[in-house]
Amino acid sequence: MKYIKPIVVIIIFILIFIFLNKLLSPKYMTDLVEGNMTYEYYKEDKKHEVIFIGDCEVYANFSPMVLYEEEGITSYVRGNSQQLIWQSYYILKETLKYETPKVVVFNVNSMRYSEPVSEAYNRLAIDKMKWSKEKIGIIKASMTEEEDFLSYVIPLLRYHSRFDKLTSEDFEYLFKTKNSMYNGFLINKNVKPVESLPTKRRLSTYQFKGNCYEYLDKITALCRENNIKLVLIKAPSVYPYWYDEYEKQIQEYAANNNLDYYNFKEKVEEIGIDYSTDTYDGGLHLNLNGATKLSKYFSKILKEKYELIDYRNDERISNIYEEKLKQYIEEIN
Repeated sequence: MKYIKPIVVIIIFILIFIFLNKLLSPKYMTDLVEGNMTYEYYKEDKKHEVIFIGDCEVYANFSPMVLYEEEGITSYVRGNSQQLIWQSYYILKETLKYETPKVVVFNVNSMRYSEPVSEAYNRLAIDKMKWSKEKIGIIKASMTEEEDFLSYVIPLLRYHSRFDKLTSEDFEYLFKTKNSMYNGFLINKNVKPVESLPTKRRLSTYQFKGNCYEYLDKITALCRENNIKLVLIKAPSVYPYWYDEYEKQIQEYAANNNLDYYNFKEKVEEIGIDYSTDTYDGGLHLNLNGATKLSKYFSKILKEKYELIDYRNDERISNIYEEKLKQYIEEIN
């Protein structure tokens, strides 16, 4: 009997510790919903023939609902804000534990970043990732000098100061979540036209850094090992400036590795994108209207070039997508 009281105290302490970890960790439900993108994938049916990886230029610009509606393509966008290339690699590696797509589409914009950008962006991509050797790898590769690995293991160490910043969201979503995206696509219906073009500034070097190529090689090898077709793309963003020197390096890499590469910046007129109506932030990302145009255009390439199945004829899959499509249409209307 003398051991019962200490055991009860320890159990209560552990329960309080777990509770505080959950309470003080950001919920990303109504504010900064991008932080929930990684987690939403785990709740999905894992039958995707196309997986997109990359930064905000994928989750803002490509709508899996449109790909399905147009061509019956099943797809998912595993992208995050400022998702760096090593983060895309580890997220892809984790994805392959759940499913093996026919096509992986990687947006090359992140090749311009060879170092971690900020802890805030790291947290959006990593915090809600399930624990695995991939999560350990992504944390170690992404941490800034000020960050501590243990703070990812025990969120309370990082978020203990949120006590006076708690909102109703923290309590409402303490033990539940909701979906904010549609297969990784984030709807934005706002309109902010392009009013000026970016200045072409002279850089000290235009060469992509070695670690960027290292991880691009890893992504390429991972796809080959799993008999997946890797497709490189550049989304049609106006900002930041995409230099001709960047373009040449990607073209050469694609040619040397027998990869397809599509630069949609060069196809804006053919796609029908109008920068006065089809962007929500002055040219960094497309809005819903622009993303719909781009997704329709790319869906035809994917279907014709890579022999994807039309899952509109599959009863089980079509039931899942038709329900999502119904909700999608209701939201955009």
